[in-house]
Amino acid sequence: MLTESFIASTRTVERKAQATATKDIGIHLHDFQPIPSLKTSFKKSSTQPNCLAVSATHIFAAQADKSVIHVYNRERGNQEAVVPFQEKITSLAHAGYYHGAGTLVLGTQGGNLILWELATGRHISTSQSHLQPVTCLAVDPTFNFILSGSSDSNLQLWSLPSLLSISQPSHNDPSQPLPFSPMRTLTNHRAAINAVLFAHIPGQTSFAISAADDQTCMVWDYANGTVLHTYLLSDNPLCLALDPADRAAYTGFSDGSVQIINFYKPNHHLHGLFDPSQQSTPTQPPPSDRWHPHGPLSSPVHALQVSYDSATLISGHGDGKVHTWDTAKGKYSAQLADFILPVTNLLMLPPTGFPITQTPNLKLHDVVKPRYETFHNMNTGISGDTSVPINYSFTAQLLSTLPSQNTPSGLADLDAAMTHPSFPDCMLEEGIAELRALNNHSSGPLDPDNMDQDDALRTENKNLKHQLDDALRRQREAIAEVLEYDQQSLRRREEESIKKARKKRRRIRKMEAEERMRKVVMGEVVESARENGDEEAQDETDEDLSSDTDELSSD
Repeated sequence: MLTESFIASTRTVERKAQATATKDIGIHLHDFQPIPSLKTSFKKSSTQPNCLAVSATHIFAAQADKSVIHVYNRERGNQEAVVPFQEKITSLAHAGYYHGAGTLVLGTQGGNLILWELATGRHISTSQSHLQPVTCLAVDPTFNFILSGSSDSNLQLWSLPSLLSISQPSHNDPSQPLPFSPMRTLTNHRAAINAVLFAHIPGQTSFAISAADDQTCMVWDYANGTVLHTYLLSDNPLCLALDPADRAAYTGFSDGSVQIINFYKPNHHLHGLFDPSQQSTPTQPPPSDRWHPHGPLSSPVHALQVSYDSATLISGHGDGKVHTWDTAKGKYSAQLADFILPVTNLLMLPPTGFPITQTPNLKLHDVVKPRYETFHNMNTGISGDTSVPINYSFTAQLLSTLPSQNTPSGLADLDAAMTHPSFPDCMLEEGIAELRALNNHSSGPLDPDNMDQDDALRTENKNLKHQLDDALRRQREAIAEVLEYDQQSLRRREEESIKKARKKRRRIRKMEAEERMRKVVMGEVVESARENGDEEAQDETDEDLSSDTDELSSD
């Protein structure tokens, strides 16, 4: 039986009648079908819209009005880490396979993007490409492109492989784009961008859709930077959701209603987005495509998601309630949950329970926190040198083994050797044949030319051995120098610590002596000075230690 769940995050607000336990809970894992029920909750989180990301092992929540991200471990059911950043995070997106390690993409209040490799800790920061905060992010299904929307009404298209590449093109090459800069800017909107999504199905007909405060939704051919179609709405759209088959889009409004945007026109066999006769003319959806709830429900819709079978639309509202809508009938269905606090994000998880499932290749048990000092550079995104850093390491558990079947034909010899569990049969046969030929050749008469070649090879091997010995000697000397420097630094720190402690005790004894003198003059009772004698003896011991340290340093 298929099981489908979703994750909802809330934003903390001040309410007098609100229970403390409810106020502390900010993320909810809720089963949707077959039986709707709350599965688990995570505490200490308050998120704005578009500030939640999820993988198979972790949940990432950018905290509202703070420069930190809370990382929750789904296996252990607790908060794993609190990761600080230099500026406020205004949007999040997870780039990579759901069961893989992946990269977390962050949009900042300053208008730039930050990429955090979760299994290595590598931290990449782009230049400021937006004039205002990044409000939304989207990653395409092939993990090659990122779309960032901002309050400055612009969309930026980024190449994810280029941003993650350690080897960057030269700044002086005009044929290459500047490193850590967007590929293209989409400027047709006239107000702040609230949401952006990529189509689920990759390929030549893939597209992206964005919603803005200019009461429009635009569908883009992001590869060419052109608008496929513009939809005129009757209100400002706050959020977006796409049908799993990319047949329609859904958007929510501030009055609690939702709007369906159908990409297929009635009595048309061609997809409406790619019909040349329909692309140049904006379309206004009919009033019947806007669904209103039954009864008073004026709370804004901050988040939307569509079920796996496309039959149900799920909406998260500002009053903390989660409602469902029947997409086939085009009307409100029922209330699914009530989280008290405003629901700002909804994320549907991949359904489970399929009879045949693919085993993931790796598992990320713990994230590696960003290493700012090693990889981060505000100008280019890495630390000047384009070579792989020495401490660049990948931390994850491998769950699958190399294939045991015969290597498919068409692969190169090197690929076959790398993917085979031991050695390919062709390589073993070739090696045995060479050994047999060598033995046969050695049993025959001696050839002067071969003897000369052997002497040359022996001389070359001897020279290489001398070079290797020399390199090892230099390495040992360098290591010894580094160890000696570290020992001297440790001695200096210990000596400085002893001197500081001795000076402090002397100041205290001086103050105590002055206090005793004052008491003698005033005729008060004077305490014994035995403890001061002990401290003087301790100072003498410290002086001896300091002198010993000086002698060691001089040696």
